[in-house]
Amino acid sequence: MTRPIIGRVAPEQWRSTGATAPGQRTVGEPGTARIAVDLLGGDHAPAVVVDGALRAVQDDPSLHLILVGPAEATDAVFAALEPAQRHRITVVLGDSAVRAVAEGRADAVVSAGDTAVTVVSATRALGCWPGVRRPPLAAVLPTATGHLVLLDVGSTVDPDAETLAVHARLGAAYATAVHDVPEPRVGLLTIGTEPGKGDRLRRAMPRRLAGLPRYIGLVEGHDVVLGEAADVVVTDGFTGNVLLKALEASYSRLGGPESTRAAVLLGVKGVVVVCHGAATGADLAGGIAFAADLHRRAAIAAIVTSLSDNPVLTYNEVSHD
Repeated sequence: MTRPIIGRVAPEQWRSTGATAPGQRTVGEPGTARIAVDLLGGDHAPAVVVDGALRAVQDDPSLHLILVGPAEATDAVFAALEPAQRHRITVVLGDSAVRAVAEGRADAVVSAGDTAVTVVSATRALGCWPGVRRPPLAAVLPTATGHLVLLDVGSTVDPDAETLAVHARLGAAYATAVHDVPEPRVGLLTIGTEPGKGDRLRRAMPRRLAGLPRYIGLVEGHDVVLGEAADVVVTDGFTGNVLLKALEASYSRLGGPESTRAAVLLGVKGVVVVCHGAATGADLAGGIAFAADLHRRAAIAAIVTSLSDNPVLTYNEVSHD
């Protein structure tokens, strides 16, 4: 898997019709979304990333992309676009796509690169909300009754009880603020619903989650598919990632419901969307559209507002200026 490089961009490394020099903050037009995309992220980069970028730009006339990576990789994008569309593409030669968000040149970032590198880059460049030490990745899955938020799906594979409790609260706030679930039911994924089921971490969680307004207790794997018991299911990143990939493969092979094959990193001061390393061009386009939608919804501010009554996660500084 290709690993993105963390660092800065020299001013002469910008290529665009009307590019802004690094360090100079810009503000997009109302309705526009400026998405930084990691060209070198993913098992099949840069080809699938270029394909996804092209699809995304053609699908959304208000989308502006900052492609971070080698200039030659973007030639196909410029060649396929109409001349009037090319001004919506900016190329930054080789470095961190997350930094474009931190410096105010992009509204969100999308990467299919190494998850650990993306998470570390985001926490260092953007910063975490107070009370969040290890931000989780949240995915929205289709269920038999609608949709369900599953987290963590790969960011923190070995959380402690405190971290998992914070993740549960973040997932509930995300479901409320972005997916219009006023009082989300939160369940803890384990191997049975009887009290005391699971490993030491799972057995320690019920008393920590008891303060959540609608903590419904333990849930099992089938509850994630059915969606009848909970609106948010919390687990460690190892289990969540295995479950997510198993469900996506099953849906794909068996003709099940489609979903956006991307996850949002919750708890950092910016919109960060992570796609699978094996993402296709369509997956990357979906991830870019997802990131643009989160920006247009002002998702970060909405989640913060939902958390405002929680003293553990009070976050008053939404911007990272």
